[in-house]
Amino acid sequence: MTATGEPPVDLRAFHNEVEGHLLAAAAHEEARCAAARFAAGLDWLPAAQRAEVERRFAEEHLALARASWERTARRGEELRGEYEALYRGLRARLLAGVLLALALVVAVDLVVLAAV
Repeated sequence: MTATGEPPVDLRAFHNEVEGHLLAAAAHEEARCAAARFAAGLDWLPAAQRAEVERRFAEEHLALARASWERTARRGEELRGEYEALYRGLRARLLAGVLLALALVVAVDLVVLAAV
């Protein structure tokens, strides 16, 4: 709690939420613009049908963008898991190497002290 009694603000979560809203708004605008460009070439259609084509095109564009983002997120999670596993393995090998080096130094010291 802050001095005013309010819970602390998680700035990272707030930033992620704002960024998500901005990305979604940009995707909607991109879909709308792409749909308008597509439908502009269909000037032979009546206005109501052209509007329906625009709406459906925009929906499909958004669905494709969402699917792409979901695939990217899944792949990111997979890569994170792979890298975390590699990191744990490297850390274990480094620890084993350090312990082996320490044991070797202790053994050499014991041999030197025994020889004296």
